[in-house]
Amino acid sequence: MSALRPLLLLMMTVLAISGCAQPKPYGFDDVDWDRAMQRSDDRPVEEAYQPQAPDLALPPIVAGQDLPLSVEQATLLAIRNNRDLSVQQLNPVIAGAFEQIERGRFDPELFAEASLRESETSEVTNVTGEMFSVQSTGDAQEVGVRQQFSTGTDVQLSATNDHSTSSRRPEQYASRLGLTVTQSLLRGFGPAANLVDVRQAELDTLASVYELRGFTEALLADTEIAYWRYALAAQRIVIFEKSLDVAKRQLDEIEQSIEVGLLADTEAAAARAEVALREQALIDAQSEREAQRVRLLRLINPSPGNTLDSAVTPTSDPHIAQDLLQPVTDFDDRLLLAEQKRPDLAEAQLRLDQDRLETVRTRNGLLPRLDLFITLGKTGYSDSFSDAWREIDGETYDWAAGVRFSHFLGNRAAQGADLAARATRQQSAAAVVNLRQLVRMDVRLAVNEVERARRQIAATAATRALREETVRAEQERLRVGTSTALLVAQTQRDLLESQIAEVGAVVDYRIALVNLYLAEGSLLDRRGVRVDAPQ
Repeated sequence: MSALRPLLLLMMTVLAISGCAQPKPYGFDDVDWDRAMQRSDDRPVEEAYQPQAPDLALPPIVAGQDLPLSVEQATLLAIRNNRDLSVQQLNPVIAGAFEQIERGRFDPELFAEASLRESETSEVTNVTGEMFSVQSTGDAQEVGVRQQFSTGTDVQLSATNDHSTSSRRPEQYASRLGLTVTQSLLRGFGPAANLVDVRQAELDTLASVYELRGFTEALLADTEIAYWRYALAAQRIVIFEKSLDVAKRQLDEIEQSIEVGLLADTEAAAARAEVALREQALIDAQSEREAQRVRLLRLINPSPGNTLDSAVTPTSDPHIAQDLLQPVTDFDDRLLLAEQKRPDLAEAQLRLDQDRLETVRTRNGLLPRLDLFITLGKTGYSDSFSDAWREIDGETYDWAAGVRFSHFLGNRAAQGADLAARATRQQSAAAVVNLRQLVRMDVRLAVNEVERARRQIAATAATRALREETVRAEQERLRVGTSTALLVAQTQRDLLESQIAEVGAVVDYRIALVNLYLAEGSLLDRRGVRVDAPQ
């Protein structure tokens, strides 16, 4: 003991100095985070949920060259390369990891402990009343396993060895085998209360898969819509270029007629103005095509570098055969399909199930804590380690049994948690009903838009044909001197608008179909894309 006194004195001095010293602030910026992160495990996660799409032959991607691309190839590139999707693919993995964490609560735990002890005390004899000093030393080791079960049972099995020496007693070894069982009788009793976190984590994993499915479906819809809009922008440029050529030829004819005296000089102004208007429209169309190209490339991300510099040539024709333009007659079936397939509706239902499970937990939390415990032990004593374990099957034993009770008076925390859980469950149920109504509205509006676009295809085609006849008639009247260049320009402008409207109606129908499939939750199935868990 005398050897320990200088050490104890030094420790007390250090504690006194540190207690009186002014503490130095140690903030966030004082940590060497770069060095700390270098020691972290940065291995990539291999279990990402990768949506599976049909295999298609992709054209070679060469920087600086045109990229011929069909709408199917564009969607495949989006599934494979989209950066936003690669971020979302890890969400189910993270949710599944929390599921594993919750299950880990019921894994058996191996524990071990070793300790040394030394003491010096004073005792008084019963005979003489004389005080004398008693020195004792010892060491102890314990090893065991404990496990929590979903029934609310905690079991611990341990083996302990204790070695002690004293100036009053001879050296002694004590070895003990012990078993302790604790069973919850009220709060925490049964699998329904103890597996809530596990089941909620399972539902969270499923919900994250539905969330990934919804994101993938929206990505496919955005990609197809961007593709068709880019194709429309490319066709608009062709139409504007042709109309500009027509306007220039018309200007040449008018200028020739003015030279020979058939038309007045004032007729050229309207023709020149029309050429300028067509050039303005062509500039706007070229800018629109560039914007749509950038949006499409951002979605499909065809190459790691210079992803927005590739030129894209759409190869899919937006035109649809007339016999395929059929009205939507299965509205009720589409509503039923939407209630079965919409990923956001399925996710909302899973969130409602999670809230229902939370009420199971909070209802159990209203109960008092009442635990039954039983402890059994066998101990062997000897003057050596090996003999102590041999004596463990002797007559020495110990046991204890009893109950523990605890309960908060008023129990306001548990009652508040239960009230919040029941209100959240009611709120989630109302949200599911509201979302179901929104889904039906989405399908109804999508069907209405499909019907509008389908009927507009025939109407715009008829308008374009009639305006072509009007332009030809007005040009003939101009040649014979019964019309003016301004009237011809106006009819050509009307024809241009009808040509743009005809192409736009076809693309609108394509986009309306995509939005209908998105509203009913069937776009992935129709495109052959699956969102599966990793094997």
